Amino acid sequence: MSQEAAPERAMPEQPVQQSVPEQKGSGAPKGLLQQMEELMAALTADLSQLDADLQSSADRLETEAKDEPRAG
Repeated sequence: MSQEAAPERAMPEQPVQQSVPEQKGSGAPKGLLQQMEELMAALTADLSQLDADLQSSADRLETEAKDEPRAG
């Protein structure tokens, strides 16, 4: 019996986090607080975009519902 790995959901704009931060050039490794702030900012942006998409869909559905004649 063969085992197949479930496909992982790709996060396009976020690189894989490493447990040990790398030093790049002369910059110091990011602190945990800075990493958390960056993740929270990305999450907030994603949630704002999702909210905008949902509001747009709801507005569109509401408009379509008003335009359809009701059988009654």
